[in-house]
Amino acid sequence: MKIIAGNANKPLAEAIASHLGIPLTKSSTRCFSDKEIFFEVLENVRGEDVFIIQPTSFPANDNLMELLISLDALRRASARRITVVMPYFGYARQDRKTTSRSPISAKLVANLITVAGADRVLTLDLHAGQIQGFFDIPVDNLFLVPLFTKYVKEKLSVHGVLPKELMVVSPDVGGVVRARAFAKKLDCGLAVIDKRREKAGESEVMNIIGEVNGMDCLMIDDMVDTAGTLCNAATALKKAGAKTVSAYCSHGVLSGSALEKIAKSELEKVVITNSICSKPEEELRKCSKLEYLSVAPLLAEAIARINQERSVSSLFD
Repeated sequence: MKIIAGNANKPLAEAIASHLGIPLTKSSTRCFSDKEIFFEVLENVRGEDVFIIQPTSFPANDNLMELLISLDALRRASARRITVVMPYFGYARQDRKTTSRSPISAKLVANLITVAGADRVLTLDLHAGQIQGFFDIPVDNLFLVPLFTKYVKEKLSVHGVLPKELMVVSPDVGGVVRARAFAKKLDCGLAVIDKRREKAGESEVMNIIGEVNGMDCLMIDDMVDTAGTLCNAATALKKAGAKTVSAYCSHGVLSGSALEKIAKSELEKVVITNSICSKPEEELRKCSKLEYLSVAPLLAEAIARINQERSVSSLFD
């Protein structure tokens, strides 16, 4: 097989290739003076099983266009099968019509990727599971709850036993399925935060469904973008008597002043993965509350299984 790295997250691509014990396939991406993207594969890929690693995170439009152009190049180079490895699927939040004349951008992106030449997609923790149905090609959506569960057990267990005061919290109603799976793995309780805004311009009212007084709360979400929801939820939980509040998020989008908000918030720590290369490393180091988990071993194992036509779902058995 061949592994090709896009420009969106080269460190992750290099780590995946290292786990698989194969070098990255040489390719070249450059821009013309008007910022048009040009992509070229510098090795023979005819008849090969090719995996291109490219999350469509910020700058989303540039990274998406680079992915589409590279898919076209690989298809025209006669690759046998092309798998898009998207650790982060951009435009996933636009998965339904929210107003009368709004787009379903996640479906549009799925169509673009398919038409450009992808035969398969491998991704992590989609914002909504139904996005898999937007594709007419196979999609492997890897869940990160087992990764977070392993981390919590390693960090919080005493002689192999987790504290009784643990409580998993979903920061909104839409994330209940993910939070329930996390709570089941940790064998602990579940609480949900119900957000409401009665009128435009008024602040959100957060109602906590569940008892969090005296508990160590573990919030779980698919992404942390501006960090507003997480920080507000942490404040509400502390007011309700929670001892500590930490957050576990699959994708660290961290746009705008997210790092500053996290640093000043009630959150004890925020654990994210390296699915996105969102900000310069020096900037991320300034926020002492951030912790990283690597998804490279998980993606490398999934890639190996796809290449060998073995089960991917059994990774989570």
